[in-house]
Amino acid sequence: MKYFIIAGEASGDLHASHLMRELKKCDKEALFTFFGGDLMAAEGGTLLKHYREMAFMGLVPVLLNLHKIKQNFKLAEQKLLEFRPDVLILVDYPGFNLRMAEFAKAHGIKVYYYISPKIWAWKKKRVHKIKKFIDELFTIFPFESEFYSKYDYKVRYVGNPTIDELSRRPNQEQTYNEFIQKNNLSQKPIIGLLAGSRQQEIMRILPVLSEVSLQYPEFQFVIAGAPSQDKTIYDNVLGNVSIPVVFDQTYDLLKQSTAALVASGTATLETAYLNIPQVVCYKVELGIVGVFFKKYIVKIPFISLVNLIGGREIVKELFQFDCTVEKVSCELTRILDEKAYREAMLTGYAEVMEKLGGPGCAERAAILMFRLLNDK
Repeated sequence: MKYFIIAGEASGDLHASHLMRELKKCDKEALFTFFGGDLMAAEGGTLLKHYREMAFMGLVPVLLNLHKIKQNFKLAEQKLLEFRPDVLILVDYPGFNLRMAEFAKAHGIKVYYYISPKIWAWKKKRVHKIKKFIDELFTIFPFESEFYSKYDYKVRYVGNPTIDELSRRPNQEQTYNEFIQKNNLSQKPIIGLLAGSRQQEIMRILPVLSEVSLQYPEFQFVIAGAPSQDKTIYDNVLGNVSIPVVFDQTYDLLKQSTAALVASGTATLETAYLNIPQVVCYKVELGIVGVFFKKYIVKIPFISLVNLIGGREIVKELFQFDCTVEKVSCELTRILDEKAYREAMLTGYAEVMEKLGGPGCAERAAILMFRLLNDK
């Protein structure tokens, strides 16, 4: 069969590449044409546009690159009609992908969506487009099934790709001594700092976390460097505060940490999987506007995936004006010193992992997609 896949970001490239690998196991005659990245290209097929030429985040970058975005749409539409796939598979990236779904349906092409847009957090009106233009939606969070059922739309939960990544991560047997020797660290216990992946996130969150580090001389704080950032970003933010940065070792760092200070996002789930107590720290732009946005626009009770999946407060979330040196330090001290509090968090993690299920997300999705396409 012929598969046209659109992934517009690095994470989409990763997840789509795993899906392609599993589809090839199901379908020995699989042909791929796609918008994506190097990981997808490594699985074979034709790369039409790299996600680096598509990933425009924020109002100003979008406005400045409108002509490029229009060109990307035209290319996708043209190549879709030329290729005439058995199915168009969309991976997250809703601004672009929902428009492509509408175009595909208008031309009689079946549309599958792998990894739902986070419309349960905001822009809920997009659910109507999904119902109208998406033939099958494959979700990665268990609570999404309940969300979509309110709109009389059945989805297929296939598990979470983060669990897949963590279950097959390298260096799982690495010891603490091996890790600190590799990175020229001291013997002190480690507090991991995961300050986000984007430059603006790091610049907002890391100054708070670096000040917190000065209050715990008995620990060494270590930053998980984002692969998309250069070390100079961290040096500029840290100034006179000396905190080592390790790149391409986030899972290794977390595994060897006593606790972690984590920016909201997938990292909170990764930290929970590795059973490391954490404080969720997050700041957005525009101060009070960010608070208003969270309270009135983002219609979800929590900002961390751990709490969203658990359906209750398992980890403390310190958002915006609560993300201060004093409050972060207070919460960190609790998870370091109060055994019962720490154990309650770990019990909550176990509940989350049980809800997510085991690894095999891409495999389950591929088998289901192939079966559905053959039942047409």
